[in-house]
Amino acid sequence: MTAANLNSVKYLPLAPEHFDDVIRLGNEVQGENYLMPDTLKAMYDKSWHNNINASLVSYCGNDIVGFRITYAHSQWQCDKWCSPELWPVAPEKVCYFKCNTVSPAMQGAGIGSTLLAKSVSAAKAQGAEAGLAHIWLSSPGNSAFKYFSKNGGELIKKHPDKWRYESIHEGYDCPVCPETCECEGAEMLLRFS
Repeated sequence: MTAANLNSVKYLPLAPEHFDDVIRLGNEVQGENYLMPDTLKAMYDKSWHNNINASLVSYCGNDIVGFRITYAHSQWQCDKWCSPELWPVAPEKVCYFKCNTVSPAMQGAGIGSTLLAKSVSAAKAQGAEAGLAHIWLSSPGNSAFKYFSKNGGELIKKHPDKWRYESIHEGYDCPVCPETCECEGAEMLLRFS
């Protein structure tokens, strides 16, 4: 990617007109059935607090090159994959970084980090003090963990079989596991201050 191309990348709040592109890119990079129209709509709805949207897309020309889905701190609840007793921030002040995806051709150009920075800015404006993510530890070259760590994410706990349920019951087709997903997820927290 050239500097000229990178300068032409536009960052926009996620909107319904982006859904088809987001689903296509998400399924291409993360595996079939990673995103579907009804699940993406539910994610989008969780992005909002005080009329601020914390989810974004990035485009280069007419082509989607990345997206970041972030749930507002008021729009999600901890589940069995969360360890709030280990967090240095009150759980009600933590947003959730649901997913970040960048087109393989554009990875390494800073798009993911820019999407994260813009999402953090929106989450802070919503009232969050930190963001939690479950990072896919089987990403090629463990790039997801490296990216989130580089941006300040701290490892809280590792969770075996994080996406097994989705693989068995929701049709998720993991791009690295031959059958049922056995990938490990890293619970990571990014403090905003």
